[in-house]
Amino acid sequence: MKAIYFMRPTAMCVDAFINDFKLKPKYKAAYVFFTDYCPDDLFDKMKKNCAKHIKVCKEINVSFLPLEAQVFTCENTEAFKSIYTPNSQDRDQTLETIANQIVTLCATLDEYPGVRYKKDSALDYGNKLAELVDNKLARHYELDDNSKKKGKTQAQLLIVDRALDPVSPILHELTYQAMAYDLIPIKDNNYEYKLNDGSKKEALLNEEDELWVKLQLLVHVSLISTIWHTNIGVITIGGLSQLMKKMPGFRKQMTQVIDLAEDLMSHFQKNVEKLCKAEQDLAVGADAEGQKVKDPMRTLLPVLLHPHDTTDKIRAVLLYIFSLNGTTAENLNKLIQHVKIEDESGYILNWKHLGVPILSTPSMLSFRKQPRKDRSDKETYNVSRWTPVIKDIMEDAVENKLEVKDWPYQSECPSAWNGSRAVSARQKHKGSSPDDLRSGSRLILFVLGGVSYSEMRCAYEVTHANKSCEVIIGSTHILTPRGLFNIEEDKP
Repeated sequence: MKAIYFMRPTAMCVDAFINDFKLKPKYKAAYVFFTDYCPDDLFDKMKKNCAKHIKVCKEINVSFLPLEAQVFTCENTEAFKSIYTPNSQDRDQTLETIANQIVTLCATLDEYPGVRYKKDSALDYGNKLAELVDNKLARHYELDDNSKKKGKTQAQLLIVDRALDPVSPILHELTYQAMAYDLIPIKDNNYEYKLNDGSKKEALLNEEDELWVKLQLLVHVSLISTIWHTNIGVITIGGLSQLMKKMPGFRKQMTQVIDLAEDLMSHFQKNVEKLCKAEQDLAVGADAEGQKVKDPMRTLLPVLLHPHDTTDKIRAVLLYIFSLNGTTAENLNKLIQHVKIEDESGYILNWKHLGVPILSTPSMLSFRKQPRKDRSDKETYNVSRWTPVIKDIMEDAVENKLEVKDWPYQSECPSAWNGSRAVSARQKHKGSSPDDLRSGSRLILFVLGGVSYSEMRCAYEVTHANKSCEVIIGSTHILTPRGLFNIEEDKP
């Protein structure tokens, strides 16, 4: 009997494989498929011990999860603790693993990008990861199938640290997808909803559901009823015929969509709406009329005095501290005592391990916030005025406006990313279909330490605005406020 081995390129997996053939071979032949690049020492070990039994040995580059059309993750929540815990014993190994996963993503996309990273005076994890990725890319593309060295493709990889924007994962985001994963207990993308007869069913929220894809990036969950009526209003006779054929499935889709929307609106009207104005004022640094918030404490106090959930109060306290770029130990202790979160104070204090100023100490004086773009002329909801910092970075990258002193080159970028003009101006294709996008440039942005749903949305928005440059965003894992608090709770 022959066997197919599908395994990760780790010492443990390779040793287990060798044991199957060491004394009395379990199988007549082995077909080995590694999820990503196999280090030379492990490959040589296999060759030495059981080469005659191996019929096929391939690296198939599937060590990342393509979550959405323009989103991928390494599915490694533990990386957060491994990297940011002080004196971590497995930080280097974690960064090595992540680098391999990023390289397999690039190989799958057939991209050999130039690599840049956000320079950080407090932590150098982004720099280390950029160096690892660049070295591994060079080795991977040293020779192609025609024994020729592969040149750089029209792609750029940016590596950023979570500290670049601590605000976005904390805010109550009001788009359909982000709000759902923040407020509703959704596990493994499964949402439980009620039918008219009172029975319960589960819905899988993914890109196979066309309605979910259409609604997930809506600016505000209240627009769902508008989308519903608009779609029904423009249906043609031919469309009506197709709708009738799909009616059972369509009715099921709408039932789960409306049920989820009503659930979200209930949360919004009950608690979230009151929180959002204060959160937005603290995050943006100005109120809805554009007036600067001169005293952030006056914005914070109503939230603390209201009987909000404790985690909501902690989120508001964090936004207050972020707005000040750190506060005094005395002030922080007063806040912790007032909110009565002595046991949960780690949720706040542990942010310092990411390089985010929590206490106004001399060591944090060098921390410099990312300059923000002026978007005051953009039409927004009063409760949705914040724009993730990532979007500024994406737009500046596409327009070739990133400063080299802040974004050093780990390796040379292709010519389309080195000029003074915008990348989109260099491309001939102006279509927005996936095929059109693939014929232009690619910007791959990797966030070390988790990416939020609001940041994922930015990749689609910037791609849509610059149709000849596709933006792909990825991270170690997807970061929700609920998940973030679970991670911080376990962190020393």
